[in-house]
Amino acid sequence: MILRYILFLLLGIDAFILFFQTSELSISSFEANILYGEASLLQIIIKTSLYIFGNNDFALRLPMIVFHFLSVFLLYFISFKYLKHEKDRLWLLLVFILLPGIVSSALQVNMAGILIFALFLFVYIYEKFGLKPIYIFMVGYSFIDGSFLYLALSMIFFSYHIKDKILFIVSLFSMVISLYIYGINAHGLPSGHLLDAFGVYFAIFSPIVFIYIFYILYKKFYTKDIDILWFMSFIPLVFSLLLSLRQRVELDEFAPYIMLALPLSAKVFSEAYRVRLKIFRKNYKLIFVISLVFLFFNYFVVVFNKELYKVIQHPKKHFAYKMYIAKELAQRLKELNIDCIDTYDSLSNRLDFYGIKKCNKFSLNEIALDDNDEANVTISYKSVDVYKATVTKVNNK
Repeated sequence: MILRYILFLLLGIDAFILFFQTSELSISSFEANILYGEASLLQIIIKTSLYIFGNNDFALRLPMIVFHFLSVFLLYFISFKYLKHEKDRLWLLLVFILLPGIVSSALQVNMAGILIFALFLFVYIYEKFGLKPIYIFMVGYSFIDGSFLYLALSMIFFSYHIKDKILFIVSLFSMVISLYIYGINAHGLPSGHLLDAFGVYFAIFSPIVFIYIFYILYKKFYTKDIDILWFMSFIPLVFSLLLSLRQRVELDEFAPYIMLALPLSAKVFSEAYRVRLKIFRKNYKLIFVISLVFLFFNYFVVVFNKELYKVIQHPKKHFAYKMYIAKELAQRLKELNIDCIDTYDSLSNRLDFYGIKKCNKFSLNEIALDDNDEANVTISYKSVDVYKATVTKVNNK
């Protein structure tokens, strides 16, 4: 029973931190493009939240936080097949929550959070009800987003493995639909992005976790002890690395698939640990502790990233700079009794979310931080200036 209390405590702390972060962040230009751009499922979900809860940061990020916790619960239920001990499931959930890519997907408005949830739901439905229901899910997913192409591709290989002709036909049909609607971005000559791909995966998973996942997937390929999670993780991983030989790859489409390998990795680690006598478990404990230290470090860097402004020489090089400025800038403009302004489009869309419309009455021009000209607007974090701009009234006569 105490482990259940620990589970809810873990989820409670996670929820508190995520909701706290929503008050720190501004809408990014990428998120503004989703909100004001072409119609999509993600746009409909976000606009529905904004309609219900009002035009604010909480409503903007609430759907992603909800998808995050749904994914956590699904992972917990999926893990029952792979982990016998409740304690192991809690460790798995902790690792999942601490992953830098998971924190980002829970806070940023993009398809990654929905993709993670959809893939976990797909696996859970398969484990619970068998093959037939996932036919419907697979075809339905192919209409939602081009990222589900790799699910169909994985299922083609899985259908061959289990010798299921219907699954093969449905998977092939789903892949054709996805390719017809969304296509695939594969072009160019070899350009040396393989190392870049590994670097991004290290950033999403942390180096030790990704290396271990990679090792487990590779090892199981030779042991033939493979199931649906292995196919859904291994095939997209290999495909992403092959594509990276030709071009720079958007790994946000592939990383959610590799998340599915976490229960497999946890199972192998748990079995290898418990099969040994206590005196031979030291190396496993050391690896696990080091992994947790790295994960906690990365987690706190992501969550408390504003502290980095104290040590970064150029604020614009801060990894989360694109998620800041807009909200505070809108507040400063409102204090100057300005409710509309002319600036470049990407910033204008962000300001529009906070009630500053686009017009030609005033002009906003950013200036260098080391510029001695007097700025009408200065934004600082942790007593460090990160943005300066001048506001001028435009004479339209």
